[in-house]
Amino acid sequence: MPTTSQDILAALQLLAQAEKRAILASFFKTGPGEYGEGDQFLGVSVPDQRKVVQAHWRDASPEALAQLLLSPWHEARHTAALMLVKHFEMAKNEEARSFWAEFYWNHRAGINNWDLVDNTAHKILGPWYMDKDRSPLHRMTASADLWEVRIGVLSTFHFIRQGQFEDTLQMVERLLGHPHDLIHKACGWMLREIGKRNQKILEQFLKLHYLNMPRTMLRYAIEKFEEGARQDFLRGSV
Repeated sequence: MPTTSQDILAALQLLAQAEKRAILASFFKTGPGEYGEGDQFLGVSVPDQRKVVQAHWRDASPEALAQLLLSPWHEARHTAALMLVKHFEMAKNEEARSFWAEFYWNHRAGINNWDLVDNTAHKILGPWYMDKDRSPLHRMTASADLWEVRIGVLSTFHFIRQGQFEDTLQMVERLLGHPHDLIHKACGWMLREIGKRNQKILEQFLKLHYLNMPRTMLRYAIEKFEEGARQDFLRGSV
């Protein structure tokens, strides 16, 4: 019998810890005007969520996952998102991979906090678009929706791991003026990952843009540089 959304939510509720709710709500900035405004928490740790994923992902129907991605509970959406990753990674053929990639794309409105994005985008959309036209990912970075932009940027982590940097660099260049620090952090993180693999390419990009780059983005990007080089970039003396 397929596992329903109610079954999965009940499994999460059994693992909920009341004392974690306020901590998580504060950590994910759920106050008025903050990026996670209105998000609600059961108080379930990520390791416990992963236990639920492992126990139920095989029998969780697409309908159940769609319902969970509409849930007001953060952990329900995160658990469903992790199940999508399992389905995509364990898909036995291209038809199944296509189904789950399109499912993720069509339900991405529920991928609406940074942990949901960061734990899924590069594991589903990145691999799916590896051999396809990547313009849909680039269009995401022009969205007015914070999470759409972050999904687009984080999807390129997969390309970076394959030694392909151009998509990321194009996105970052377009996002230099983005107003939100969660995008600054995401872009800086991806630049840092490029630098781990080819510091020369990162340095060339930074020399062109670092004076106009948000400070947070720059700090993330140069985190692995030797101290002297870091200070040169921070002082604007490169």
